[in-house]
Amino acid sequence: MPESVTDSAVDAAADSDTVSGSGSGSGSGSGSDATDDAVDTVTEVPVAVVGAGPAGLMLAHRLGRAGVEAVAVDLRTRAEIAGTHRAGILEAGAARDLVETGVGDRVLREGHEHGGTELRFGGRAHRIDFRELVGASVWLYPQTEVFADLADARERDGGTVHFGVRGTEVLDVATDRPRVRFTAADGTRHELRARYVVGADGSRGTCRGLVPAALRTRYGAEYPFAWFGVLAQAPPSAPELVYAHSEHGFALVSRRTATVQRMYFQCDPRERPEDWPDERIWATLQARVAGRDGFRLVEGPVLERTVLRFRSFVQEPMRWGSLLLAGDAAHTVPPTGARGLNLALHDVKVLAGVLLRALGAEGEPALADYQPQALRRVWRAQHFSSWMTRLLHTAPDASPFELRRQLGELDGVVGTRAGRAYLAEQYTGWPSAGA
Repeated sequence: MPESVTDSAVDAAADSDTVSGSGSGSGSGSGSDATDDAVDTVTEVPVAVVGAGPAGLMLAHRLGRAGVEAVAVDLRTRAEIAGTHRAGILEAGAARDLVETGVGDRVLREGHEHGGTELRFGGRAHRIDFRELVGASVWLYPQTEVFADLADARERDGGTVHFGVRGTEVLDVATDRPRVRFTAADGTRHELRARYVVGADGSRGTCRGLVPAALRTRYGAEYPFAWFGVLAQAPPSAPELVYAHSEHGFALVSRRTATVQRMYFQCDPRERPEDWPDERIWATLQARVAGRDGFRLVEGPVLERTVLRFRSFVQEPMRWGSLLLAGDAAHTVPPTGARGLNLALHDVKVLAGVLLRALGAEGEPALADYQPQALRRVWRAQHFSSWMTRLLHTAPDASPFELRRQLGELDGVVGTRAGRAYLAEQYTGWPSAGA
């Protein structure tokens, strides 16, 4: 726990995922031998972005602000992406970037700044004070709202985004004239002729598979549990996020709005949401957070329930030919550390700068700076996310010794300033400069 897997096993796991909000549609590979069926339009563009979630749209936004056109395509409709509930914690730097790059300031007006978080274990609560320890905070702002802000900004700025496409082909990425072909929602067929293609199509997209198997390395670890996610019609149970460890398993208490709570609890990956009535969900959650202080969750009708499976994954290289990977297309982390969206936004922050240099006087050699800067932060985040996951979850086969060892580790974290500061620094993120 977690179980490291071989490169071939990671390949098989990645390739077996079904498309569920990945953003790319089907790709035909990187060769030029695909059938060049007739298209209705051909557009020359510096950068084509496959995937129009937050990472793809933020990249297009950053490039557009610098005067470089980037066209994004996604198999999902805008409404489908907006309805996909994901992580809701932003590093202060990521929230600041949304404002300073001109996306908008709604994150500051409607988001919730959290100056700390709570760890519950052994029946007691322990607050980690981010501001006191490292002078930082995080923002609770759902990924769906980040997407909405970015989609609005692209529309406001006249950026081109094709939602609801099908039949996507990414071609010729081994050359300096890659192409993206797709059928738009209105049935017309289009071709983008770009200098660079960015794969921001998520963990179930096709772009990562365009890097030849002989040239790529995939690292990964599987976990023997999943998260059961719940949206409930009830006011917040706590002012900040609560991470709870118990002999019954892990639970996370968060919020969505002033009247809707977002909560998760550790479950078997084979669980089916339809097997969990409201009463069973609340009984499980209450048992996970119970303690001597009498803390209880505020209950209400369950609006949504889902099982979230996760793994640790990194693919290297993040660039091959004229293709560059960003966000979940290149790496995924367990959600425990709240790193996924923040990593994706950092990737495209670095990538936007590198692409501007590559399209300018420096040319293609500038691309060499992307992977080292991105991967340094990615592997830090992999470590922290895996550590948080192991620290707080109960393995299905955990022995009494392991459960007591976890309590000892948790006590070491909250019982010393160095332990609390380490968690606070990792959770709130690292400076972008040099990261």
